[in-house]
Amino acid sequence: MSFAATHWPHAAQVNRVARILASCACVVAHAHAHAQDSPADPAQSLPTTPPTLEIQQVTGSAQAQRQFDSAASHSSVAVDAFTAPTPLVNLSELLAGQAGVVATDRGNYAQDLQIAVRGFGSRATFGVRGVRILVDGIPATMPDGQGQAATAHLPSASQVEVLRGPLAQLYGNAAGGVVQVTTRAPRPGGGAQAGVALGSFGQRLVDASLDFGDQRLGGLLGVSHFETEGWRGHSAARRTHLNAKLQAQPDSRTRITALVNLYDQPMAQDPLGLTRAQFDGDPRQAGALATTFNTRKSVDQNQLGLVLERQLSDTDSVRLRAYGGGRRLTQYLSFSGAAANSAGGVVDLDRSYQGAAATWTRAVRLPSGLPLTWTVGAEVNRLSEHRQGFVNNAGTSGALRRDEQDGATNTDVYAQVDAWLSPRWRAIAGLRASQVRVKVDDRYITPANPDDSGARNWRHTSPALGLVWAATDQLNLYANAGQGFETPTLAEMAYSTGNTGPNFGLAAARSRQWEVGAKWQGTHQQLELAWFDTRSQGEIVPVATVNGRSVFQNVDNVRRRGLEVGWRAQWGTWAPRASYTYLDAHFGSAYAGAGGANVAAGNQLPGTARHAAQLAIDYAPTTRWQLGATANVSGPVFANDVNSERAAGFAVLGLHAAYGWGGQQAGPGAGAGTTRWQLWARLDNVFNRHHAATLIVNDANGRYFEPAAGRRLMVGLRAQFM
Repeated sequence: MSFAATHWPHAAQVNRVARILASCACVVAHAHAHAQDSPADPAQSLPTTPPTLEIQQVTGSAQAQRQFDSAASHSSVAVDAFTAPTPLVNLSELLAGQAGVVATDRGNYAQDLQIAVRGFGSRATFGVRGVRILVDGIPATMPDGQGQAATAHLPSASQVEVLRGPLAQLYGNAAGGVVQVTTRAPRPGGGAQAGVALGSFGQRLVDASLDFGDQRLGGLLGVSHFETEGWRGHSAARRTHLNAKLQAQPDSRTRITALVNLYDQPMAQDPLGLTRAQFDGDPRQAGALATTFNTRKSVDQNQLGLVLERQLSDTDSVRLRAYGGGRRLTQYLSFSGAAANSAGGVVDLDRSYQGAAATWTRAVRLPSGLPLTWTVGAEVNRLSEHRQGFVNNAGTSGALRRDEQDGATNTDVYAQVDAWLSPRWRAIAGLRASQVRVKVDDRYITPANPDDSGARNWRHTSPALGLVWAATDQLNLYANAGQGFETPTLAEMAYSTGNTGPNFGLAAARSRQWEVGAKWQGTHQQLELAWFDTRSQGEIVPVATVNGRSVFQNVDNVRRRGLEVGWRAQWGTWAPRASYTYLDAHFGSAYAGAGGANVAAGNQLPGTARHAAQLAIDYAPTTRWQLGATANVSGPVFANDVNSERAAGFAVLGLHAAYGWGGQQAGPGAGAGTTRWQLWARLDNVFNRHHAATLIVNDANGRYFEPAAGRRLMVGLRAQFM
């Protein structure tokens, strides 16, 4: 496949992209002018510690030590797009094996990944909810709590981080956990990289990147195109992704970063979930209604972000962030929606969104000489969308059934203090006050469909407190506690039981969390353990189905508690690692669920496995070879609140290998003009195990199961020009 076959955005998108790139050019030109007036000392750079409400970037020994000393469960995965023996298409490739985290590829690009942290997010039937997604500090989670992970361009990334537990609540609404993807810095002196890959079931991948400039003014441009015919019937997809980072450092105290992200997925077929009989009989089939209604989704999203970091003095720094973008989506669902009071089986969404944040950090020394850092900040994010619904006439758009202008806004202020109380004790305390407002302006008013306009506000204050004791130089013990909240998304509050319009009475879920943990690091090993307990009130769960759409309610006394263990080592050429998660997520009280069915106290939350583990080992016998194996194990998972149906547990094995040659043999000091090559291959589900990748929890028609792909092979070749 060549780049000539790539599907690029249409004319309207091109105009929007041109405006974005022009804005970036103005920013870079302005920064370059300042750089010429005030030459920077190459030996100086900005402080590596970002504001304390941002996840720390663990890219060197100093940052790694700060992660070890933190009062939180925090893990980081380094990304090298050249040496990684994986295509870097889905975030699940990097998050697999992180204790407390479940990230699964549905094999369905019409529904995005499913990401859950300590049980938060496991009930999402599409997109990501309950977990905040950040890309370079810019939210990929909207103000109402709904997010998407697909727009993170992994070939451009340097690392992926996960923050779990009470301190994640300091990120505001729907922060059961935080996942941040960080784009790498442009390589000084420039360079280029290109790669191709082919895999089972029609997988095809082409990607390329270009670095230019120097430390004072440089940039990175990455583009990738992915296609698949799909393992299941009616599951083909294609998408093109462009990511750019322009970075200027006009002086030793200032850094300006412009970020451009363009995502175009013109086609993603939806094979739907399967019933138990269909799943057992032929897991590769599409749902019966997938072809009847030609279920599918198309989406394009364009975004620009600007970040200014300024060291005001030896003690004070500020960080300013602004971003904006647009998202256009059309989705064909598996029903007609022709009834007069239905919202239609075709969703047409045109969304714009923007936000800004400002953070001020002061780092000082106490009279004792110990460090103290405090941070204050404010953040506002807003979305406005024109949502329409049409009748699905066997895969074509018919009569209008819904027309409304929706909006959501969150306004937050926050503060945090991080102090060493003694050489062995460290404390962190934070507070975030949030207000979330959603509104619906109904423009489709008929005798059968009265005006359903309305609005709803939620307010919440999220405190968090953590304490670390450095028992020895190798062992830290910590504890923390906090409160959080999760508002209903616009999709969850769209329908009410009496079909009287949006469910403005739906409340936000509130949670109280605590955890205790230990971190130990030896010469060649690291071990982390954490025990956590979360109690939620007002958990958002389904109560009924109206015209094919779910209606939600609040229930109290939902509990998530468990144990996380993570271990890794480096013994010469061998690098083993293991993780284990025990999660007891259950309803503490009985309630009437969907259709009036009784949900008994003690029932397990659907979509959560009580036991999950990964064991992996990498072997590098020479600088040229990489070999590895990964075993993933999961216990059974219930599919609905009443626990009447479940997916069996499974164990799958994956293998990977890579062989490199060229300039890498010359060592880190290889000069300009060096070319490196990397041939890689991976074989997933080696024994072709039949199991469910994900579940569509509480599906009203019993189509719970989304089968995992069988044995599959992918082979790729990359070249890097320095």
